[in-house]
Amino acid sequence: MSKRTTVIMPGTEKILSQMGEQIKLARLRRQIPADLVSERAGISRATLWAVEKGTPTVAMGTYAAVLHALNGLDRDLLLIAKDDELGRKLQDLNLLTRKRAPKTKKNHEE
Repeated sequence: MSKRTTVIMPGTEKILSQMGEQIKLARLRRQIPADLVSERAGISRATLWAVEKGTPTVAMGTYAAVLHALNGLDRDLLLIAKDDELGRKLQDLNLLTRKRAPKTKKNHEE
């Protein structure tokens, strides 16, 4: 059985690379050695370096573990897709279409 590969678009690769760089800078600003972060996150130093490079094959949970090891930065994951501007616009377009109320049966009592 062959291993499935995920296709990563170039724009997404750039975003992951930038995210990895930001994680590395956060570690350096806090002056936390790579050994300590990898130990706290329960990963190898090589995996930490892959995270800091923004490698797309690293599991999302590993990124979260590294962010948590950097003193709680994993809370920032809650900001992902928080303001879904396109989704809101599409929803609003749906709300703006006129929908008629269902016809009611009139009781004519004579």
